[in-house]
Amino acid sequence: MSYLAGLVLVVAAAALVWARRRFLSVRVEGVSMEPTLRPGQRLLARRAEGTTGDIVIVRNPNATAPNPPLLVKRLVAGGGERLPAVLGGGLVPAGRIAVLGDNPRRSVDSRHFGLLRASDVVAVVRSRQRGSGGTPG
Repeated sequence: MSYLAGLVLVVAAAALVWARRRFLSVRVEGVSMEPTLRPGQRLLARRAEGTTGDIVIVRNPNATAPNPPLLVKRLVAGGGERLPAVLGGGLVPAGRIAVLGDNPRRSVDSRHFGLLRASDVVAVVRSRQRGSGGTPG
């Protein structure tokens, strides 16, 4: 292998490692985020802290089989912010967040498992891949 080919391979491997540490690709399972997201839709998320209104990937506090380890939800309140009325109003303590699904009748979220640690946010959804999950391409 030539020096240039070896260098290209090393750079490509380093870029792949960098991307895997910064981004996460997930597939939506279930209907808890309809109509915003559909089952089967693929999402690209950046590993970062979310802000109110973001669609986030969070660790599932009930992640024992058959429950999935990660959930896709909307961040509705962070530390120091007021909880939505459906969650009782009041202020969210520092270091905590509240999440809800966009389909309240079919979502398991902070109404069921309470507030999450802010560190439970794994990533923030940045884009939806077109044509996945039966959505228009």
